[in-house]
Amino acid sequence: MAKANLLTTRTSSFLELVGNGKTYRVPAYQRDYSWVEEQWEDLWSDIMDLRDNPDERHYMGALVVEGKSDRDFLIIDGQQRIATLSILALAAISRLHQIVAGPAASDPNRERAAGLRGRFIGEKDPASLVESSKLFLNSTDDAFYQDYLVQLRAPLNPRGLPRSNRLLWECFQYFSRLIESDATLASNGEKLASLLSETVGRQLVFILITVDDDLNAYTVFETLNARGLELSSTDLLKNYLFSRLRVSSDLDALKRRWQALIATVQQERFPEFLRYHLACEKPKVRSERLFKLVREQVTTAPEVFTLMDALERRAELFAALLDPNHGYWVERSACRPFVREMNLFRVRQMTPLLFAAWESMDSDDFARVLKLVSVISFRYSAVSGLNTNALEPVYHEAARALLHKRIRTPGQVFEILKAIYVSDEKFEQDFSRLSVVTNGQRKRLAKYILARLEHDTSGRACDPDSDPATIEHVLPENPSAAWEGSIARDHWDGAIFRLGNLTLLEPALNREIGNAEYPLKRAAYEKSAYMLTGQLAEQATEEWTLAHLDARQARLATQAVRLWRSDFVPQEPAR
Repeated sequence: MAKANLLTTRTSSFLELVGNGKTYRVPAYQRDYSWVEEQWEDLWSDIMDLRDNPDERHYMGALVVEGKSDRDFLIIDGQQRIATLSILALAAISRLHQIVAGPAASDPNRERAAGLRGRFIGEKDPASLVESSKLFLNSTDDAFYQDYLVQLRAPLNPRGLPRSNRLLWECFQYFSRLIESDATLASNGEKLASLLSETVGRQLVFILITVDDDLNAYTVFETLNARGLELSSTDLLKNYLFSRLRVSSDLDALKRRWQALIATVQQERFPEFLRYHLACEKPKVRSERLFKLVREQVTTAPEVFTLMDALERRAELFAALLDPNHGYWVERSACRPFVREMNLFRVRQMTPLLFAAWESMDSDDFARVLKLVSVISFRYSAVSGLNTNALEPVYHEAARALLHKRIRTPGQVFEILKAIYVSDEKFEQDFSRLSVVTNGQRKRLAKYILARLEHDTSGRACDPDSDPATIEHVLPENPSAAWEGSIARDHWDGAIFRLGNLTLLEPALNREIGNAEYPLKRAAYEKSAYMLTGQLAEQATEEWTLAHLDARQARLATQAVRLWRSDFVPQEPAR
C-alpha cells in the first residue's frame, strides 16, 4: 500500500466491509473475545428497530484497520463488533439449514444459506469441502471460531472451554434462540435472509479508518475520541512487542511474563507506568510518543526481553506507590504515610525519581526522598496550585543523576529539586488564602490538613483516615439570615470553604449545633477535645467575623510553614 497518507476514512456498511474477497485478522495476542449478553442484547435491539425502518442507518462506531494489501487487513480496533456480527450471521445461516431439513421448501433456502455464507463468512473449498473464513480471531479464540462456529459444529463440552471461547459459543446460542423465538424469522427463510443481507448487511454502518502501518495505528488511536474504543494503547504496545518475536517458545514466554506484568501494574495504568519508566532516561516523554519511542528502542527479540526485564524490576514498586496498604510497605512502615499523602495530593510526576531512588539508595534514604517529594507536592500542587508541567523535567533530571551516580544522597536530590520547592514566603501567603471544598476527594484533603495541624498543636495522634472527627464550618454551608450581622451575605461564598473557617469537631457536637448562630457554636467548641477547635473559641469570644477568619488562617499558615518543610531547609526562629 502507498505510504503517503497517515490514514484514509470512509463510511462502509457491514456488507461492504466483508465483501470483494476481503479478509480481516485480529493480531495474535490482541485481547480475547469479551462481549456478554448486555452487548448482544443492545445489538439485537438496534437491528430490530432497523428492520421496521429500511431507510434508516445505525452507526456502529469506528473500525480501525491496518492494510497489509488491498484485501488483507489487521483489525486494530473493532474486533468485538465484527466477531459478534459474524456470529449473528452464522446463527442465521444455521437456522436456514434447519428450515431446509424441515417441511418448508428446501432448494431456495439451501441457496440462501450458501449465498449468505459466501457474502458474510467465507466460501467452501471445492476439494476439501471445508468452509473458509473472512475473519480470523486471536490466538486464544481463532481455533474455536474456525473449527466449530464456522463449521456450525457444537462443542462436546462447552463448560470446559476457555472463557472467551465459551462466550463465543454463548453468543451463537443467544442469537439462535432469538431467531427461533421470532415466528416470522424461524420459519420464513426469505425474511431471515433479508434480515441478514439487508438490515445487518446494509443498514449497519461503520466509519472505516485504514492506516498504513502500526505506528500510524497508534497515532490514530491516541488522537481519536477514545470513548467507545475497545482497544487500549496497552493492547497496541503489546501487539507490537509480540510482533517482534518469531519463535514459538519466545512467544509463550513473553505471554506468561506479559500477563504477570499486567496483573501487577493493571491494564489501564500500563501506559502511565511505561511513560515513567522511559522518563528515567528521556526528558519530556509524552503519552502520544510512547509507541514511537518503544518502536525506536525495540526492534529485535532480545530487545523485547531486555525491556521486559527492566519493566518487571519496577512494576511492583509502581503498584505499591499507588496503594499505601500494599504489602511492599509492611517492612517499610516509615514510607506508608508519605505514599498515602502523594495519593491524596494526586501527583505522579515524581515516579521516575522514586524508581531511581529505590534502585540507588538504602531504605532509610528512600523514605527521606519520599518525604521530600511529599512536602514538595503539598506546597507546589495542593496549596500553591502551580503549573504541573514544570515538575517532570526536574524529577527527570534528579532521576537521571541518581541512576548515573552523579548524586548519591537525599540532600543532593534536594539540591536539584530546589527549583520546584515553593519558598516559605509564597507558601505562607498561599496557605493564608487557601480554600478547600469539603466534598469528594477535596474533603479528604481538608481533613488531612486539619488533622496534621491538630497533631502538631496538641501532640496527640490524629490520623485523618481513622479519627472520628467531622469537618465543622464555623460560618455554616447554609447560613441563616442571622449571620448577616457578622459577615455580609456577599462574602459568604468566599468564606465558607476558607481553611480558617474549618475545624475538627466531634460528630455528636456537630449534629447538636447544625447551622446555629456563633454563640451556640462557640459553647460546643469549648467542650471539644480538639485543641485547634478549643483555641478557636478563645480567639473569637463574641462573634465570628472575616477579621477573625483571616487572623486564624494566618496563624495556621505560619504553623504550616514549619510543619510542611523539607528536612534540608533550616528552620527559621519562632516568631
